[in-house]
Amino acid sequence: MTGRILVVDDQPLNVKLLEAKLTSEYYDVLTASGGAAAVRIATEERPDLILLDVMMPDMDGYEVCRILRDQPETMHIPIVMVTALSDTADRVVGLEAGADDFLTKPVDDLALFARVRSLLRFKVTFDELRLRFGVDSAAQLEEMAPIWNESLEDSNVLLLEDFDSRARMISEPLSAHHKVVVVDEEKACFAELENGGYDAVIVSLSLDTIDGLRVVSQLRSRPQTRMLPILVLVEDGEMERLAKALDLGVTDYVMAPIDRNELIARARMQVRRKRYQDRLRTNLEASVSMAALDELTKLHNRRYLTTYLKREFERSRQTGKPLSLIILDVDHFKKVNDSHGHAVGDVVLIELGSRILQLTRSSDFPARYGGEEFVVVMPETDPTVARAVAERLRHGVAEKPFAAVKDDLLLDVTISVGVANLTDDVETPDDLFRLADDALYKAKAGGRNQVVCAA
Repeated sequence: MTGRILVVDDQPLNVKLLEAKLTSEYYDVLTASGGAAAVRIATEERPDLILLDVMMPDMDGYEVCRILRDQPETMHIPIVMVTALSDTADRVVGLEAGADDFLTKPVDDLALFARVRSLLRFKVTFDELRLRFGVDSAAQLEEMAPIWNESLEDSNVLLLEDFDSRARMISEPLSAHHKVVVVDEEKACFAELENGGYDAVIVSLSLDTIDGLRVVSQLRSRPQTRMLPILVLVEDGEMERLAKALDLGVTDYVMAPIDRNELIARARMQVRRKRYQDRLRTNLEASVSMAALDELTKLHNRRYLTTYLKREFERSRQTGKPLSLIILDVDHFKKVNDSHGHAVGDVVLIELGSRILQLTRSSDFPARYGGEEFVVVMPETDPTVARAVAERLRHGVAEKPFAAVKDDLLLDVTISVGVANLTDDVETPDDLFRLADDALYKAKAGGRNQVVCAA
């Protein structure tokens, strides 16, 4: 997997060394010699990953990290701090500033490329969601930013650990920030995760009777857990095992001996990323739903209706099963708008959409075609049943006045209905639609508030 990586260091030799290593693996490399330049380049170029030195004269790496995490345009970019500092307290400061990981100089190639591959996969997933949702404008990015500062007290973390004392050592500090459930068996782990509701899972790679890497692999292969953040606990010196875990899709790790503050910081970051990812997915689903729904009535819209009718038409032709179509129109709707205003007219249309949903069957497909015109597609429905449903619609609208929420105004509303059925001489969905529309015209011409079926 290729990507653009920004290397930030005030020492030219360090920059050249990292640039050579990354370029040899076909990564596109950008460079910056200081903190201010790093912020500017990251904001303008939006790289896929940042390798950031900690000790720089103009602005240290911690401050750069905080600035990038506070900017909506750059807050989702993975950041790895590259430093000669090896103290746990320094790592915690960096993690709390928003760093995803630390690499200690001199950088081990195995650790470097395993981490780069893992974080680039993560970035690609986020970019795909942001692209689908269209999150790119300043306003949209700003709307997503508060997720990083939200409380995490309602978050749930699952820990797979079969050594009791170590399980307590891990769960106790995390319990102050998350609800932690501990399991010591593989089956119990997957049973818990099947129920959903977890924001992250922590897997020990030093389990006595369970292969932790196999658990990670299964978590990534199952649809319910494929996107769940996985944090693994690794013994010191097990770099090859850690590299394998990262290649399998682990999102973060804590190396033994475990520092409680580092553990808390890493778990917090993973939960926040999960919340951000969930927010993107929710917005994406909402936008997809809105693209198919009429904004006023919440029935499906004309665009989706066209696609659905074409699909059902082709299916009926292939299977020989019947297909019926209803088109209905509000009688004298212009008088409602002219006499009471468009706001009252909208209320009438909303109520009509609600009644159509109540009066049609679960197998029927109602949609708003436009204005005061509605359509109901009826798969596997013969003419007799179609006419009966149409009459039920007409009667259900006419029998009860519409409340217009304006001076207790009650309006008597009626509809005219046209019905058509798929026959041998109907060659296209448009032909079927025209037959129903012609029947609707005859219902209106014949006095309205009636059902007419095409011959």
